[in-house]
Amino acid sequence: MSPHAIDDGMLQHQRGSVPIMQNTFTDPNEFHDLEDDDFFGIKNRSHLRYTHENEIHDMVCVGFGPASLAIAVALHDALDGTDPSLDIPGLNDRTPKVAFLEKQNQFAWHAGMLLPGARMQITFMKDMATLRNPRSQFTFLNYLFKHDRLVEFMNLNTFLPSRIEYEDYMRWCAGWFEDSVHYGQEVVKITPEKSASGSGAITTFNVLSRDVATGQLHSRRTKHVVIAPGGRPNIPKPFPADHPKIIHSSQFQHISTKVLKDPQYPYRVAVVGNGQSAAEIFDFLHSNYPNSRTCLLVKQSTLRPSDDSPFVNEIFNPGRVDSTFSRAPTLRTSSIKEDRNTNYGVVRLNLLEKLYETLYTQRIRFGNSAEAEEQWPHRILPHRTVTEVQKSPVIKDGIRLRIRDQSPLYLSSAPNAQEQYEERDVDAVFVATGYHRDLHETLLKEARNLMPSGELQDAKWEVQRDYRIQFADRKVSEDAGVWLQGCCESTHGLSDTLLSILATRGGQIVKSIFASRDWEGADGLGLREAA
Repeated sequence: MSPHAIDDGMLQHQRGSVPIMQNTFTDPNEFHDLEDDDFFGIKNRSHLRYTHENEIHDMVCVGFGPASLAIAVALHDALDGTDPSLDIPGLNDRTPKVAFLEKQNQFAWHAGMLLPGARMQITFMKDMATLRNPRSQFTFLNYLFKHDRLVEFMNLNTFLPSRIEYEDYMRWCAGWFEDSVHYGQEVVKITPEKSASGSGAITTFNVLSRDVATGQLHSRRTKHVVIAPGGRPNIPKPFPADHPKIIHSSQFQHISTKVLKDPQYPYRVAVVGNGQSAAEIFDFLHSNYPNSRTCLLVKQSTLRPSDDSPFVNEIFNPGRVDSTFSRAPTLRTSSIKEDRNTNYGVVRLNLLEKLYETLYTQRIRFGNSAEAEEQWPHRILPHRTVTEVQKSPVIKDGIRLRIRDQSPLYLSSAPNAQEQYEERDVDAVFVATGYHRDLHETLLKEARNLMPSGELQDAKWEVQRDYRIQFADRKVSEDAGVWLQGCCESTHGLSDTLLSILATRGGQIVKSIFASRDWEGADGLGLREAA
């Protein structure tokens, strides 16, 4: 931690931050073996400080997942002075007033899919800082160093840490920002507010959040809003969204053991999907419920491997965002569609090989004929689509799936083969069908009159290259605005929802908001009256 962050009392006096209670040492021996981060009893504390909700904020981030965490890290590095690319003069005067509002009660990243043995699919160097500032203290390597595991990790000879370790790394980063993160706050509405001077332009936004524990509403006014809530589980029709035994993959770790309580019981389970999560769940069930009968329902003809070869990986380079955004809309749409199989509906090759070996072992045990395959306890069924969901008449509290089977059209040698329908009764269904990324449309409902095209029913929000929403001309002050994160794939490319560019993008957001010549900071608007 840099020296100017240690004299925290002086900074609070200069910048007007609300002080936070610190530990005091009464025994001189307590200083023995303290790390720099523990000096004065402050452990892993960033340069960002608590801002009372009644103050006008410079920035409020909706959500505190990896995207917002990368912004927090970039803002810290800008204040720290360790990143030459974030030399922003306006930040030298005072610490900006920011808040991060997160619905979950603590930082968590894909907690429902932190399965034993699951590894990252990208290099650890695409962490919260390295591609933007390798000298940042928020790099994955520094995390390993701080936890005394750097040498041992090197001995693993891999760029792909376990998913559990990488989430722990991000939790460690998030822990630095506890002063400015408000957990258990679900943002429900963002409302634009006109200037008190009556100029007509929007100068602030009111961010309304609800305490998930008490239901109490909280209101914060801010000049800049970043919407980065992550994806919402997509449970497609005909599956009901609230069935206790139809579970989205995002909740697998949390709920599976409650539904499938006995590892030795002969459960019947269906998994729906053809991507990495579906394959991981299918493999987990086979390994941990040996007496179960599981089927993986795949709409396509087969499971396909992901491509992480060097040339394909260039699709996810930070610099590729510029060329993607600059393309003509029709060309951009077609090129993104062409590259979708690098990210969607694909499985890492080592897992595919493991699954194939599982099926091959069943050929040895049960036989290799089509009739014998019907008896396999674990099956991958291609060309299958669930068309109807009912209550099972044969399994207590179970589910009956009506499934369209188009495999005869593709696999049968009969000249007049027709698609068929089959019914399967199961104890549970795990749906690995991706996420919706459109929450910003709901949150900004009361701002639709600010769209350039007017308040058209089917109009969608458009963003500029710096992820800033394009409002109608002169409707919003240059020193105010809304930025979108994780929902701009159609304009910024396939990397928009991934970890690959977060470090670079976090810096771009910080520069877009705080490097503007029009940025005066929220101090210019003063302290609002308490509600």
